[in-house]
Amino acid sequence: MPGREELPSTVARSSKKAQRTWIKAHDSAVETYGEGERAHRTAFSALKHSFEKVGDHWEAKAEKGPSDAQAERSTPARGETAGGVDANASKQHLYDIAKRLKIEGRSQMTKDELVDAIEKANNRETARARS
Repeated sequence: MPGREELPSTVARSSKKAQRTWIKAHDSAVETYGEGERAHRTAFSALKHSFEKVGDHWEAKAEKGPSDAQAERSTPARGETAGGVDANASKQHLYDIAKRLKIEGRSQMTKDELVDAIEKANNRETARARS
């Protein structure tokens, strides 16, 4: 099925460029691997190189590059990800995102704690947007 028809809701709420990135990567992965989870993982991995999840949508990153260890892999496999959070970003950047998401206690958090807190806040926002 074409990526345009399988567009995840968080990507659909994002910029046209984010949508094109996901669709192009998805459709290419379907040609290579066939329909299914692997095509979706590949599309999200490609998206994470230029975009990060903030709340219920994806925003362009200041600098391109993989957002977590999973996105660094040439062929994404099942496993832990940061859920679209740019875990490779600076602590200050993560703090600024946490501030935008109104995460309490952010000033006392380590970088890893900020990543986890942002991921949880993003999941809450996505669930709220679906309702």
